Amino acid sequence: MDFAFDARTQELRERLLAFMDEHVYPAEQVAHEQRAALASPWDTPAVVEELKAEARKQGLWNLFLPDAKHGAGLTNLQYAPLAEITGRSPQLAPTALNCAAPDTGNMEVLAQFGNEAQQKQWLEPLLAGEIRSAFAMTEPEVASSDATNITTHIERDGDEYVINGRKWYISGAMNPLCQIFIVMGKTDPDGADIRRQQSMILVPRDTPGLTVKRAMQVYGYEDHYHGGHAEVLFENVRVPASNLIGEEGGGFGIAQARLGPGRIHHCMRLIGMAERAIELMCRRAVARTAFGKPLAQQGVVHNWIADARVAVEQLRLLVLKTAWLMDTVGNKGAHTEIQSIKIATPRTVVDIIDQAVQLHGAGGVSQDFPLAELWAGARTLRLADGPDEVHQRSLARRELKKYL
Repeated sequence: MDFAFDARTQELRERLLAFMDEHVYPAEQVAHEQRAALASPWDTPAVVEELKAEARKQGLWNLFLPDAKHGAGLTNLQYAPLAEITGRSPQLAPTALNCAAPDTGNMEVLAQFGNEAQQKQWLEPLLAGEIRSAFAMTEPEVASSDATNITTHIERDGDEYVINGRKWYISGAMNPLCQIFIVMGKTDPDGADIRRQQSMILVPRDTPGLTVKRAMQVYGYEDHYHGGHAEVLFENVRVPASNLIGEEGGGFGIAQARLGPGRIHHCMRLIGMAERAIELMCRRAVARTAFGKPLAQQGVVHNWIADARVAVEQLRLLVLKTAWLMDTVGNKGAHTEIQSIKIATPRTVVDIIDQAVQLHGAGGVSQDFPLAELWAGARTLRLADGPDEVHQRSLARRELKKYL
């Protein structure tokens, strides 16, 4: 395994670092001020569209897609250090590069499983950054960590499907630019194989019966930049049968294909979030004095910074190994590593950000620093795309099989 940057990665990395310094970091406060003046907090600040235009101009666009037909054609190993950099400003940078969830996963689904008409109608405007999208899977009435539990019903009626169900924490749905939902439900709830009961279907936002009911808060935050996390009702929603993605019963398999890259992308960005927290911790430590000496001279602060650096280097190597395996042996071959990083990375990054919050005192929990929002985002990722315990269960079973 060779994790050295190749020439293309190094060139893109240097351009992206300059883009962050020259455009993204200065835009953070501007975006905050512009959003406060908007008629709706879910509207997009003008500076975000300016960032998107500049990123596209600089060729820093759709870097996540390994398919050169639709994206930059980068491998997972090439994309990893770039995604890490965007994680340093998770509210702005991924969106600026058209590399933000849930659009990334939805574009991957459409690129891999969508037919030509679906790609023309929905994938192309998503790739162009003209619209946004949502992925509707999680439900409030069942433990959605087990996807076989979902109860949303997708029933065939002639040339249409009728959808009924209630979803929540549907990322992106509050954004007015969100024009399409990928909905997962059961087309065969009584099927013999519990993993062949589910299907995925495209539902345009303006379809009668689709109601975006409310925005769900995440630790008191509303994620305005990524379109929030909404509760959505589907009440006798009718769409053409041609909106089905793939085949009936293929939804579970599509979900698994979607979640593998999504999980590693989250972990790549989480490392960038940890790096931002370490930087803020160090700057605070050298700038503040308590009990007669700078915080940077306090032994406990030394421990926090040293432990954080060790942890980040370990996580980065594991994420890079996972990316390399996904490139060389595929997602199934990297199954153990994907689960390992999903367990280890959010948990560790939460601890690092928490120590940075502690070092900042009252400022750490305020809106004047990004730490509180970073913490909420990282902590949420211990639930998103499968909670820790689901991955621990699966990983342990794979280990135990060696001895049975």
